[in-house]
Amino acid sequence: MGGTAGMQIAVDNAGKEQCGSTPGNPGEGRDVPLAQVRNIGIVAHIDAGKTTTSERILFYAGGTHRLGNVDDGNTVTDWMIQERERGITITSAAITCAWRGVQINLIDTPGHVDFTMEVERSLRVLDGAVCVFCAVGGVQPQSETVWRQADRYHVPRMVFVNKMDRMGADFRSVVAEIRAKLGAVPAVLTLPMGEAEHFGGVIDLLEMTALTFADGDFGSSIDRGPIPAAWAVAAEQARAALVELIAGDDETLLDAYLENPDLSADVLRPAIRRATLAGRVVPVLCGSALRNKGIQCLLDGVVDYLPSPADRGAIAGADLKTGEAVERACTDSEPLAALVFKIATDPYVGRLFFVRTYSGVLRKGQNVFNPRTRKRERVMRLVRLRADSQHDVERLHAGEIGALVGLKNATTGDTLCAEHQPLVLERITAPEPVMFMAIEPKSRADRDKLEGALQSLSDEDPTCVTRVDPETGQLILSGMGELHLDILVDRLRREFNVAANTGRPMVSYYETVEGSGQGTYTFDREIGGKRLFAEVSVEVEARRRGAGVGIETAKACRELPEALAQAVADGLADGASTGVLARYPMKDLMARATAVRLGEAENAMPVAFRTAAVMAFRAAAEAARPELLEPIMRLVIVTPPEHIGEVIGDVNARRGQVHDMEDRGGTKVVHARVPLAELFGYSTAIRSLSRGRASYTMEPDAFAVAPRAVRDQLVNR
Repeated sequence: MGGTAGMQIAVDNAGKEQCGSTPGNPGEGRDVPLAQVRNIGIVAHIDAGKTTTSERILFYAGGTHRLGNVDDGNTVTDWMIQERERGITITSAAITCAWRGVQINLIDTPGHVDFTMEVERSLRVLDGAVCVFCAVGGVQPQSETVWRQADRYHVPRMVFVNKMDRMGADFRSVVAEIRAKLGAVPAVLTLPMGEAEHFGGVIDLLEMTALTFADGDFGSSIDRGPIPAAWAVAAEQARAALVELIAGDDETLLDAYLENPDLSADVLRPAIRRATLAGRVVPVLCGSALRNKGIQCLLDGVVDYLPSPADRGAIAGADLKTGEAVERACTDSEPLAALVFKIATDPYVGRLFFVRTYSGVLRKGQNVFNPRTRKRERVMRLVRLRADSQHDVERLHAGEIGALVGLKNATTGDTLCAEHQPLVLERITAPEPVMFMAIEPKSRADRDKLEGALQSLSDEDPTCVTRVDPETGQLILSGMGELHLDILVDRLRREFNVAANTGRPMVSYYETVEGSGQGTYTFDREIGGKRLFAEVSVEVEARRRGAGVGIETAKACRELPEALAQAVADGLADGASTGVLARYPMKDLMARATAVRLGEAENAMPVAFRTAAVMAFRAAAEAARPELLEPIMRLVIVTPPEHIGEVIGDVNARRGQVHDMEDRGGTKVVHARVPLAELFGYSTAIRSLSRGRASYTMEPDAFAVAPRAVRDQLVNR
């Protein structure tokens, strides 16, 4: 059944056409049972080996017929030219493969902090995750960030300790860091046979066998044999610890364990799965993706321990009409509920809307309802994803991930549902941009082209924000860092063929208030021979950090016509968007209209009320102790011990605060918080201080009140 013939339309008793319904045979057309589906993501710190691990998974699962390598620029998942040039993942790529009869929908996510939004929205729709840790670097800063993101969405996960072949690899140290830094309970399922140049394979602790991987066929052939004598004692101890951990967690095994501590693999696997799905333990495996060792064990772990969509249970949402909480079971027979978690522009098919179907069946040719716009739209085409290519399908079943073509008004985070039973799923929250730069077209003829291209980039990436500076009239492009802005400008040039002039990247400051204040403004002017009058009183007060801007007008404006009440609300929003100190946007405050007075009816115009609200807001904000907020970065520096003094002195000179130091494999690791404004050019500085031997990573940590000297400099410039 294909095309519009496959569209299912329900008609209620009144004869009204409903969209998004999927009556009929609920199991029709499903390729594999729901229990045999895994939606997983590969997440980790930058350079931990995520993309290489993903490429090996695809190769061994039959998704590709050649091994892709990041250094060679021929990977499937890193398909963008910017990714292949830089050797990093920029955008999350989705691809489908199969292992042991299980369909694996895999998303390879970026590790660089500038693209953390890609990880955020991927984890929002995934059922499980594989966290890849470097055997040398251990639990690194971005590893902790993605772990917290997975915690926020309650995503069960397992760990793959990669790069066991590298000098300095230390498996036990990484396991200890998982326990200490992440607060997780690691369940070690494989042990490495040797480390660094002596790494030769892994020991399967469930089956108590040694696995070696043939080099001639890229590790496809696995030799299972007895554990070498050199590793026998360590393996026995590790298995005993594993069995004790799992038996202590699972009451159904406890009696059997007390009778016979040597539990079989067939008994342990279901118990490990139950503990993993509940988040009580994290299975840990090891290997070397680059050397083709240990990936098949990882694939077995994905099948055995990570959840299917059915294991994750019903999805929770809010009823569009009542606002009450509702749930939809992950079955084809339920009404449609799907989430748009990403938008991409394909040069051949146009805009692709990545969707996760939580319930019901999404069909080609079907009408779907968008609760945000309260409009229905038609699905013109459905595809399964293979990084930068697609193949058409007739339907996406409950629990599946794919993409659709044909929507006009959908954005990232929108719900697609059945019109007769609408619900709203939790939206995806984008982090605040921390850096911006001015951008303008090279010629007047390119202005419309540039604005259209920037709108397309903003639709794809919620952390790409554009605005017009109210004082200079310049177009401002904001993003998550220097690399992010560089990639956006490069995409404008290559994908959209737009030439633009850019200013140097600058820090995105914000303004806030530390107290409360009131302000009143009376607008009384004659414009075009007509007298306009409006008087608005506003109260502004501080909110907690991260609470955003709140606007209240209902009480003061209840007697006003709707157009005038909306003008007051718009005026308060305008005031918050421009600030009172240095015209930066304001955040973390409540703006409340406390009184509104209008003169004669013929003098009541929206422009008067909007202007009065803006000026009253500014007066109130100035009375509420305004302050400047600057982005603070979490900086982690790895340096040889002999350079620790120079590194710490440099951090202090940059207004930074060192809050922790640790030893790691003969190096010193410095944890600090430093204002982003002080970190421009830091890569050059740290190389100079350490003669090229130190490295660093940083990520946004919080916004903090800037010192008075910084504030005065920005206000008076």
